[in-house]
Amino acid sequence: MVIKMKTDIEIAQETVLEPVVSVAERVGIRADDLELYGKYKAKISEEYLCGIEGNPDGRLILVTAINPTPAGEGKTTVSIGLSQALGRMGKKAMLALREPSLGPCFGIKGGAAGGGYSQVVPMEDLNLHFTGDFHAVTSANNLLAALLDNHIQQGNELGIDTRQVVWKRCLDMNDRVLRNIVVGLGNKLDGVVREDHFVITVASEIMAILCLASDMKDLKERLGRIIVAYNYEGKPVTAAELNAVGAMAALLKDAMKPNLIQTLEHTPALIHGGPFANIAHGCNSIRATKAALRMADYVITEAGFGADLGAEKFFDIKCRIGDLSPDAVVLVATIKALKYNGGIPKEELAAENLEALKCGIVNLEKHIENLQKYGVPIVVTLNSFITDTPAEIDYIKRFCEERNCEFAVSDVWEKGGEGGIELARKVLHTIETKPSNFHVLYESSISLKEKIQAVAQEIYGADSVSYMPAAETQLRKLEELGFGNLPVCMAKTQYSLSDDPLQLGRPAGFEITVREAYVAAGAGFIVVLTGTVMTMPGLPKRPAAYGIDVNDDGIITGLF
Repeated sequence: MVIKMKTDIEIAQETVLEPVVSVAERVGIRADDLELYGKYKAKISEEYLCGIEGNPDGRLILVTAINPTPAGEGKTTVSIGLSQALGRMGKKAMLALREPSLGPCFGIKGGAAGGGYSQVVPMEDLNLHFTGDFHAVTSANNLLAALLDNHIQQGNELGIDTRQVVWKRCLDMNDRVLRNIVVGLGNKLDGVVREDHFVITVASEIMAILCLASDMKDLKERLGRIIVAYNYEGKPVTAAELNAVGAMAALLKDAMKPNLIQTLEHTPALIHGGPFANIAHGCNSIRATKAALRMADYVITEAGFGADLGAEKFFDIKCRIGDLSPDAVVLVATIKALKYNGGIPKEELAAENLEALKCGIVNLEKHIENLQKYGVPIVVTLNSFITDTPAEIDYIKRFCEERNCEFAVSDVWEKGGEGGIELARKVLHTIETKPSNFHVLYESSISLKEKIQAVAQEIYGADSVSYMPAAETQLRKLEELGFGNLPVCMAKTQYSLSDDPLQLGRPAGFEITVREAYVAAGAGFIVVLTGTVMTMPGLPKRPAAYGIDVNDDGIITGLF
């Protein structure tokens, strides 16, 4: 007899959700402090957020992972399962996670709400329109683009050089044909003809600003600093000079408030903001993280993709800007993913293979070494599969303990919070016995090239960094303009420690190629593009959208 495994969406739809008002009560939020979006999701009011600013902070736990593979790692699933496990142990725990981008849900991923019995719900809402935050970011971004082109059309008082317009339009959909376009075609009244570009909404600087702004005043100041273009003298032109700030802030007013939903076991979850970690800083909002810390004793948050991207940006950008100090890091791996890093094809990963595991575990080793450079104690967890063997598990356990890391097997996909008890105990033990001495990788005072080199050599393991002529010019100009003290946001493939997605394991002897650099002055970092990473993804040959449908009763199927 063949047992059919339930899909994630089937599990989510079978769950009896608590009203979000009841979920809020678990962490002391009254109904009056919520702005309801139906029965199961809500935004938290500004009044409440201001009222808890004096509360003591709980413990902050970051969940990150090895480099992603087709075999899967389950970082979000582990994050959710850990929060549920802490709840089962009587701890006041809370999640602070990113909102998923709409585009990839119809592309290659299919969904982003966890998996199995460790999910946040309602998962269909979360993966689709949710509370409209991404639409607000898209609208604010494109309002600025419209005001920019209108200014040029209406006389161009600021002397904007149309060859040096850097602000791009955005859309929260994978659409490769929008990467490079021409606008303004038609007659004279249809605008000035120029080359333009689209990025996916999560790569918009406004998404980064939303996630890094502390309040409305800070948001407006950051919006005003956005550089949209350069004039004929080579000087930056800002959103403030286009008189765009007030209208953009109005569009973002509600998006600034964190969203409250629940896990399958009713753990409160603040879901807010969603920049990609391969093309942006990859963390949820500072507001949501800080609010959670003031409401709960233990807060689990997550950084996108592998630790070389998400965790590095969490530490060097988010913690630096938000004055956060994490207490522990959970590093997620799977035996299948490690064997894939050891050169085994996806179809053969189920079979025990200690030699492949030994070859691939170097990827885990490098991430452990990287995280230790930040002074935060580490717990390594294996997101378990039924094909994992005792010999393979034992090998990884010994490997981690030899490197002063706690180790636990996580079975949260199958068992929910119950399957995360061992991990939760190891996390609590680590927090109680190993003090965190968190520090950033580099100081703000060093040059941009020195910062790039620090990340490339210390985190990626590169021998050197090369710069294309355009990048050389851009970095020099950015320092001349006074942006040399900002942190760097490295845009790199998520699939490898190098900038070549085919280099698995722990590459050595490679060079990182920087092809472009530009300032996100509002966000407060320098974006450094390496390799061939793109800010507008495309769709695969058979997009996940092909399998998504909704029936006559409004029940969605196929969404992961």
